[in-house]
Amino acid sequence: MAARIVQEFTKGLWKEIAPLRFALGICSALAVSTRVDNALGLGIAVVFVTCMSNVLISLVRNLVPDKVRIAVFISIIATAVVIVELVMQAYFYPLFLVLGIWIPLIVVNCIVLGRAEAFARKNPVALSLADGLGMGLGFTLSLLVIASIREVLGSGSWLGIAVLPDGYPGFGFLLRPPGAFVIFGVLLAAMNVVSKRLEKR
Repeated sequence: MAARIVQEFTKGLWKEIAPLRFALGICSALAVSTRVDNALGLGIAVVFVTCMSNVLISLVRNLVPDKVRIAVFISIIATAVVIVELVMQAYFYPLFLVLGIWIPLIVVNCIVLGRAEAFARKNPVALSLADGLGMGLGFTLSLLVIASIREVLGSGSWLGIAVLPDGYPGFGFLLRPPGAFVIFGVLLAAMNVVSKRLEKR
């Protein structure tokens, strides 16, 4: 059982890392990834929602009729999102203002609902928690990599701290939406190359 838990957790960190494997959840990922702190905030929110929703859905999976399961799943996910939104509004208000509409839109994030439908409704709580945690952390890592590249090359800083010389003009293109897609495409290509080489070995 322990080996299976580890397997379900680690798959979301590379083998099935959602944004870079299946291009899921990329709208929010690209929208908020101009700064690392914004990406980290959204990533933590998604981790909490995937873990909470997976656990609750796994607990009630045998009680919910098939015909209404999607409505029940969305209600559970929406509850987790409201908790995140209220906590962020109360304790991290500047971040709440920056993330804006992307917090409530976690409800319809393909990653969260996809894990509920594909995994949590078929598996016990421990495996569902491991799956939710792994997928959420994989999403967060993807965001942090994209945001780090965009913030460092785009504005010469990381987490708001200058890391490049004062004279660095900044590559403003990377801070705009087209730049986000370019970075995403490069990372996707790099990941495919690395994966193919690992498979050959």
